[in-house]
Amino acid sequence: MRSEDELRELLDESAREIADFSDNPRSWLTWMTYLMDKLDEQAKGSNPMYQESYQDLLYALQAAIRNRLSTGGW
Repeated sequence: MRSEDELRELLDESAREIADFSDNPRSWLTWMTYLMDKLDEQAKGSNPMYQESYQDLLYALQAAIRNRLSTGGW
């Protein structure tokens, strides 16, 4: 199992690779939805109860995005 720091580094590297692949942030939507789809599959596959938690995650993400758009920060 990876530590949180190792996972953070992996995500940092993935973000850099996506940006290197295309420097236009609009094109990153494909990769973000791909990641969300894979996480959705993980939630469905590991425990049926996690599907509801995943829906809660989506609502929280939606709120975080609204907050980012209105305040400019995460």
